[in-house]
Amino acid sequence: MRRTQSNLAQNISAHAAARYWRATLARDSRADGSFVLAVRSTHIYCRPSCPARRPLRRNVIFYRTREEAEKNGYRACLRCRPNEIAGPVVLVQRAASQLMESSDEGVRLGSLAAALGTTQATLRRAFLQVTGLKPRELAEALRVKRFKAMLRAGKSIADALYETGYGSTSRVYERSNAQLGMTPATYRKGGIGMKIGYTIAKSPLGKVLVAATNRGVSAVYLGDAENALVAELREEYPRAEISQAADSFQRWVREIMGRIEGKQPRMELPLDLQATAFQRRVWQELQRIPRGRTRTYSQVARSLGKPKAVRAVARACATNPVSIVVPCHRVIREDGALAGYRWGLSRKEQLLAQEQAAGN
Repeated sequence: MRRTQSNLAQNISAHAAARYWRATLARDSRADGSFVLAVRSTHIYCRPSCPARRPLRRNVIFYRTREEAEKNGYRACLRCRPNEIAGPVVLVQRAASQLMESSDEGVRLGSLAAALGTTQATLRRAFLQVTGLKPRELAEALRVKRFKAMLRAGKSIADALYETGYGSTSRVYERSNAQLGMTPATYRKGGIGMKIGYTIAKSPLGKVLVAATNRGVSAVYLGDAENALVAELREEYPRAEISQAADSFQRWVREIMGRIEGKQPRMELPLDLQATAFQRRVWQELQRIPRGRTRTYSQVARSLGKPKAVRAVARACATNPVSIVVPCHRVIREDGALAGYRWGLSRKEQLLAQEQAAGN
């Protein structure tokens, strides 16, 4: 009883604690970073994969972060060093630095692994574990990021193409709608010439900003202050023509408001978004979650065929710009608790309650 109460005090269910203990017994390195175990008799906390002798279960309490363990008086283990960055994270950080500096359009995994002093298999596993992406997918995302930064800094399209390693203008124009949201020429000018309309409505969740181009919905923000919502939209496209919308997409707004109230979707909403390939896959998977139901981050990762990409899935949920339309509020933690929500946990709780009530 004492053990259960201690973990419940950390908001960790008995089911989650049992799963953590199984991972601890197996010294499962895949669980590193998702929790730490603290030993009462030694006042030390460890990674799940720590090679030290396993303590008795009655002496163990679990924490989700090292900060929580340290706040409660536990010291980091000197063998597994849980207060330091995990090996795979360091490896991916080093690889990302190399990829950021590279102007090669194709990723040669063997050359990259050799430069980092590791094997291709180890590097591939580290990428999937930390980012949920393959090295070439991250390389492409980083290349687009560099290309966007150069355009915003005022470089010509030709210079930006050359310095980021695109072999031709067609290669980046193929990706422009998906990852820039517009043509490179328009993006370079901070969105100048691009027309984005927005409207702000009242809802049970507070203010709702809906923004769209003539191609589809680009943003659905939730908040309390209209000025803050509009400022967030303008930050992404500082020189775009952003104005309050007329009645051109009011039917989209009505559809979104209906969904906020827990009503059944009546139409498919077109989207005009910037996203990496992985983000798009996650957001499409979230749209498949039935109204009134939830999925865990690990369930979403498995459905994508990437069971180790739990953190990458969480990041994709956190960066979702079209709340409600892409229902990231339907994703919860493994123990059933509500995880972080860009627009506030109270809104997430209210959305789920309304959808579940409407489905009964």
